[in-house]
Order: sequence, then structure tokens, then C-alpha cells
Amino acid sequence: MKIGSCLYEGRPRIIREDNGHLVLLPEDIAGSLKALLVEERLSEAAAAHGEAVSADSVVMLPPITDPDKILAVGFNYRGHLTETGTPLPEHPSLFVRFPSSQVGHDQPVIAPAISSEFDYEGELAVIIGRPAWRVSAAEAMDCVAGYSCFAENSVRDFQAHARQVTAGKNFLCSGAIGPWLTTADEVGDPSALTLTTRLNGQVVQHDRLTSLVFSVAELIVYISQFTRLLPGDIIATGTPDGVGFLRKPPIWLVPGDTMEIDIPGVGLLRNTVIAEHAGAAR
Repeated sequence: MKIGSCLYEGRPRIIREDNGHLVLLPEDIAGSLKALLVEERLSEAAAAHGEAVSADSVVMLPPITDPDKILAVGFNYRGHLTETGTPLPEHPSLFVRFPSSQVGHDQPVIAPAISSEFDYEGELAVIIGRPAWRVSAAEAMDCVAGYSCFAENSVRDFQAHARQVTAGKNFLCSGAIGPWLTTADEVGDPSALTLTTRLNGQVVQHDRLTSLVFSVAELIVYISQFTRLLPGDIIATGTPDGVGFLRKPPIWLVPGDTMEIDIPGVGLLRNTVIAEHAGAAR
């Protein structure tokens, strides 16, 4: 099942994709997709009858609009390690993203006025479906509700200000996630997936998930050792090689660009880039 969150007539709703058609679920299903996960009612959403709607009648939101936490992984593709000259890590490199740094599918991402080094990063996101606290490798995948496409875009000069990358990773509306939470049963083994990032129609990143240094299960095991993962929590699993700042000359995201993250079997996330305007952070 592919299920997500949207605004319809100005109201937050849950939406499902059925064979390419959009179905708006009844308002009494749940207040949010996160609530469905907490209440273990995804199967109810899958069976519910709804109202067919057109794509231009909805505004897509991040599938989980109110995650307790978004954790992102750095240096987790072997090709990206090579292009950055980074040794093979012993443990995952983690940082946090704020929900306010993410927009939904077909919504604009904002190129910060304060920087000219806005870079793309396509990733697979894992969405947690049940609490995970110090789980074993055998238990880890049972904690996954599903997957989504993730634009973990970075403001590189701010990222380089200190050893901690938080500043460069959390500009308002600089990244995106969606369109869907595609359920784990539909995706199957995530290591069989491929990820392609396109900028203005040109492929800039492409790799298989078999290139991950730390698999989805290994990430869940590690993260759950120090924090309790909750339904709706998001893990962005890292980006492949081909990032813009390492190209010669560098490629930066600029207003007017269109970025796509395409993970067949999960979804296609598309966003345009716009310039920051006065009052954008209010």
C-alpha cells in the first residue's frame, strides 16, 4: 500500500494511491498517518473506501507530518566514502533533521539566500511502525512500517562551519520526503532497491541499496541502543556518490531547478527549487 498525508480543501487528510489513482480516506479513519501507526490500524486504512480526487486538488505533505525524530545517516554508501576520501566507518555517523526542514512531494524547497552552496542528496527513508528499544537483528525489520523517498539536501558552507553538521542540514524547507509511505510488505527486501537522483532530467546519482555500509536492519539495531524509536520516526539511510559539491565544477541547486528522487517500488519524489523570500521563516 502507498499511503500519505495531504491538505484537501485546507484540511489535513490521509490519502492512498490505488493503481495510479488518488483516494482520499474518510476523516474518521484517523487524525494522522502517525496515529494510524501508533494505533496499528494500517490494515484498516488499506481496506477503507474513499473519495477519488485529482492530483491538482491536494497539496501533498510529508507522509509523517509530526515525527518524534528524524535521524539521518552520513557516509553510508561505499561510493560516497570513496569520493569523499572517508575511511570505512566502524559505527554509523548520525545527525538529526528537524521536521520543519522537510516539505512534501511537488512542494518547493527553498534555496537559502544566505548561501550559494545548496546541494542535493537523494536517499531512502525508513519509517518506523512500532516501538524499538534495543532490538536484535532478528527483530529489527519487524519494526519497519514502510519506506519513502527523501531529499536530504545540504547547505554545504554551513555544514562545514564545525565538526557537527546540524546547521547545514536544517534550513527551513530545504529538504523533502514523500510522496508515500510505501508499506514494508509491498517493498520486500530494501537491499534489492535502486535509487536514482535526477536534476533537471539528468541523472546525478544512481546506486543500489546493496552498496550501503550499514543495512536498514543494522541501523535500527544501532539506533535503538541509545534511543527508543517510536511509530512515525524516520531514518534517512544515506546518499550515494555523485553529490554536487564534489563535482568539478561543483553543481549547486538554484531557483528553477527540478530535483527527482526515484526509487522504483517506493515512489518518485519531485520538488522544484525556489529562492528564499522575505519573511520565509515566520
